[in-house]
Amino acid sequence: MTWIVGHLLATAIGISLGLIGGGGSILAVPILVYIMGIPPKSAIAMSLAIVGTVSLLGVLPHWKLGNVRLKTAAMFGLSTMLGAYLGAKIATLPAVTGTVQMLLFAIMMLLAAVFMIRKHTQSEPPPIASVDLELYPQPVCKYCWLWLLTEGIGVGMITGLVGVGGGFAIVPALVLLAKVPMKQAIGTSLLVIVLNSLAGFIGYFGTVPLEINLMVSFILAASLGIVVGAYLVKFVKARQLQKGFGYFLLVMAAFIFWQNWDKIQSPRNSIYPEQLIMKS
Repeated sequence: MTWIVGHLLATAIGISLGLIGGGGSILAVPILVYIMGIPPKSAIAMSLAIVGTVSLLGVLPHWKLGNVRLKTAAMFGLSTMLGAYLGAKIATLPAVTGTVQMLLFAIMMLLAAVFMIRKHTQSEPPPIASVDLELYPQPVCKYCWLWLLTEGIGVGMITGLVGVGGGFAIVPALVLLAKVPMKQAIGTSLLVIVLNSLAGFIGYFGTVPLEINLMVSFILAASLGIVVGAYLVKFVKARQLQKGFGYFLLVMAAFIFWQNWDKIQSPRNSIYPEQLIMKS
């Protein structure tokens, strides 16, 4: 029953990516940890492989429509890859326990939730692609490429450390800093997520145990979900869905804080199974 429930929820990873272009990794890690019983470090590494592969499938239709900018994806993607690899290596340090990662993950969920809810509640906001970059401080515009690379490294480190793909930060960066139109920013961001996830997974590979069979089956379930999500997007208003997803993330973040509260109170209990294996 756990296997069935976990894989049904895995389809939600793909549906989320298909409907709103993000949220896959934010769903993948809690499902793997709290439903499938995978230790956090392994779950984060596996989620990177799952979300990266499914995002690659999502790139294909955007590629056909000409909505992927390879040069921009290469420049921004290389910086996120560097950050993701460094973040993954930091995450494998003994001082960074599974509890620390899950708490950081919950904080990222809260930030993503606030972003989605605030974005929805704004009354008729202008399309982000039409934002006049001249309104921003001149140094930002003068050194856009530097800001883009800096944010890429930061987003990548978060991905490697806690497994969050950072789609909600990548798209605005591409629009405001790289001056990419919105449609192309969405397609390009999926390719950046693929590169980001690949580098983070490489950083974890060989340092944490991986459930390969489970990872493959989750990829298949999430791939089915992204097909369903791409179909449902014709009938569902993305902004309403984002608000609901934002509140869902608030609940999930509260749940993760609650699950780890006793480990915060008792540092000795903050060791997850993978640390116990390493000690033995």
